[in-house]
Amino acid sequence: MIYITGDKHGSFRDVFDFCDEYDTTLDDVLIILGDAGINYFLDGRNFLLKELLQNLPITLFCIHGNHEERPENITSYLQDEFHGGMVYYEEMYPNILFAEDGEVYDFNGNKTLVIGGAYSVSREQMIEKGYNWYPSEQPNQATKEKVLRVLKEHNNEIDVILSHTCPLKYTPYETYKSGIDQSKVDKSTEHFLDYIEDNTSYKKCYCGHYHTDKTIDRIRFMLHDIEEFNVIKKDMVREKK
Repeated sequence: MIYITGDKHGSFRDVFDFCDEYDTTLDDVLIILGDAGINYFLDGRNFLLKELLQNLPITLFCIHGNHEERPENITSYLQDEFHGGMVYYEEMYPNILFAEDGEVYDFNGNKTLVIGGAYSVSREQMIEKGYNWYPSEQPNQATKEKVLRVLKEHNNEIDVILSHTCPLKYTPYETYKSGIDQSKVDKSTEHFLDYIEDNTSYKKCYCGHYHTDKTIDRIRFMLHDIEEFNVIKKDMVREKK
């Protein structure tokens, strides 16, 4: 089975409970929509978390968030193929996988495109307080070009989009943090996802980042909920504009 959930930020108690309740195995996959928290510290704290997670009876498939380093920038990570697309992994933790932006994976027969990353609205405060912040948080131009090239190869038709943030037009404004000057927030990734959403035939988009569980149109925001990743009916396709 394939399941999906939102940001974990290093807290996996609900995932352990879920695996216990549903008697999962390593053949099952849990998609995490960014900010898993596994590559946030890059020191012994993350080592301890990975040691804990290797005991999970499930395979984690993590999208890139904005509060973590990209695995391609960490020397311990290798690459392999998983469900038709490339992933990053470490030999010691083969059940912890990280998606590569712009790759298309086959999940339950759905062509599933990954576009991770987002802007950290509290980056200045994080840096001032000595918290970790990574300049690779958003997709760069090369990644965006890859996404567009891959979509063209698929005739701009995809089944599911997995992203960390959402297209700008679907922003759940009620989740905004107080005290943040939104005029200074870089929304380039959201604008890029707007373009993708406007020019792609798709069925559903899943995203995290906003710390809410709700659905707007075909956009499913996830945080605490853990759901089965179901095959979506063909008549739900949203045509490209």
